[in-house]
Amino acid sequence: MPLSRPLVTALRLGGAGLLAAGLAVGAPSLWAAAAASGRVFEPDAVPARDVAVVFGAEVHADGTPAAFLAARLDLGERLYRSGKARVLIVSGNNAPDHHRETTAMRRYLEARGVPGCRIVEDEAGEDTYDTCRRLRDVFGVTAPLLVTQRYHLPRALATCRALGLDAVGVGDASVAGRAFWPVGVAREFPAGVKMVVDLVRDRPPAVTSPPSDAVREAVGS
Repeated sequence: MPLSRPLVTALRLGGAGLLAAGLAVGAPSLWAAAAASGRVFEPDAVPARDVAVVFGAEVHADGTPAAFLAARLDLGERLYRSGKARVLIVSGNNAPDHHRETTAMRRYLEARGVPGCRIVEDEAGEDTYDTCRRLRDVFGVTAPLLVTQRYHLPRALATCRALGLDAVGVGDASVAGRAFWPVGVAREFPAGVKMVVDLVRDRPPAVTSPPSDAVREAVGS
């Protein structure tokens, strides 16, 4: 029995809607991948920069970095020790309900021998966009080396580049076997849509701060 014309029309409209929704969600990730092309490196091959930026992630209630954040910090330490970065910016939400992310990140690095004078805290890096925006507007960074998980790196690079930063990056995959990894990969699709909205709106960061000389002083120390 053939389908009725109204049902066929409804199916076509529904299919077109699903296709449009898929393109809207997937297109930002494709753009991010294109923006990151040629800018993702292995730790030993990445161009040396004055500043590497470690993006924040979960901190346990006891103040210790969770596995994904610890992996980022370990990679940041490696880049510092190999001379690929002179200063490490740790960027995250340092509010009590986030277990003082940047304080925990600093302590982790200092416990592993990174000098405190070479660590700068951005206590208001509440998301990827805010971190990139504050790198430019608050800390005066123009050419950062980004450190995060491999699945997050294209969006971080695309965001920083769209804000005028000459960013390169190194992505960690040491925790790829953990259960949260597929969740993180899936989250990149809606996060990509948010990235585009933030960039189009030229959204100010959640916390605005006056310009800081902290990075310049750390580089010169």
